[in-house]
Amino acid sequence: MKKTQKAGLAVVSTVALALSAFVSSTANAAPMEISLAFQGPLTGTDAQTGADEILGAKTAIQIFNDSQKKYKINLVSVDDQGEGAVAGRVAPGVAANKKVIGVVGPAYSGASIASFPSYKKGKLTMVSPSATRPTLTDANSPDNGFPYFHRVVGNDSLQGPAIVRWATKDVATPKVFVIDDQTPYGTGLRDAANDYITAQKVNKVGNDSVAQKTSDYSATVAKIKSSGANIVIYTGYYPDGGALAKALSDGGWKGQFTGGDGVLNSAYLDVAGKAAAEGTKFTAPAVPFEVAANATQIAAFTKATKLATPAGHVYVTETFNATNVFLQCIAKGNTTREKIQACVSAGSFLTIDGKTSISFTFAGEVKGGAPVGGFQVVAGIIKFFGSV
Repeated sequence: MKKTQKAGLAVVSTVALALSAFVSSTANAAPMEISLAFQGPLTGTDAQTGADEILGAKTAIQIFNDSQKKYKINLVSVDDQGEGAVAGRVAPGVAANKKVIGVVGPAYSGASIASFPSYKKGKLTMVSPSATRPTLTDANSPDNGFPYFHRVVGNDSLQGPAIVRWATKDVATPKVFVIDDQTPYGTGLRDAANDYITAQKVNKVGNDSVAQKTSDYSATVAKIKSSGANIVIYTGYYPDGGALAKALSDGGWKGQFTGGDGVLNSAYLDVAGKAAAEGTKFTAPAVPFEVAANATQIAAFTKATKLATPAGHVYVTETFNATNVFLQCIAKGNTTREKIQACVSAGSFLTIDGKTSISFTFAGEVKGGAPVGGFQVVAGIIKFFGSV
């Protein structure tokens, strides 16, 4: 063999070895670690909401991490107890954590409002699975989260009419009494319901406004009974909604008790008690995970959460969808806050069925809106009745 041939083979061999080492190194390279935050009530009286929703985030991340090796997504739990005062204290720390490139949440409207200053300053994108107050995306409101706040659910301008329709369905002569809990969420849903009541000339016989964590509902029960109401619409959260329903039942009121998505929670059954809870109606821009998910997604849910079934947990589907907005952006190489914001604002994202896509308006709403579901307690179980 000629000397030049030997030299040529040596070069080829060296290149081959180098290429082999490169391929091996690439294949064994550690994935890029990226953090997303979930923000909601994880302790306190509203903790069941956060405990339910985070299941959807864990499931989506489980599927993503199992499906590829380029990225490893870590989930940071942020407990705001569903209260604006707490959210205002924890949000600055989340915004300062540069490893976090997106927030799944906040879950509640009041907590969202309190978090906005920190997240806007930190250019941290939010996709909420359940905050429904209309002003959160209203450019004319001081409460808006523009341009960083988005939500995968319809707001209360859609739920307000739905809650009235569902509450009055099959009631021959409806006499409606509306109660709110004085929170940003409760007053927003109240206003939307009242606007629809006025527009449709529904017979409204009274209203009341009772602060959260009220221990005695006797005065409100007396107002409701004296008004002759046969329907109560409560716009608040399940700890107080359950207490009110129990007080009405204990006070001998007979009628249709209906709550919005803040009341829709398995913990409501325990707070209200079996007798008072039976027949309660709820509305929510939500679809149960066990209805929406396929077998593979159910299996991933069990793997991620160690729970046998998703049944009985609320807003899991919507949190799954909200988390996947971020994951679909990350899969395309968007791994900074700036790139995530651009992707979320302008992108189109597949939802849980793998066929339906959503995108966001300039203000952060789902384009075209989203359906509102009807639920009811039947034989001690919360059942889903489809869109209302």
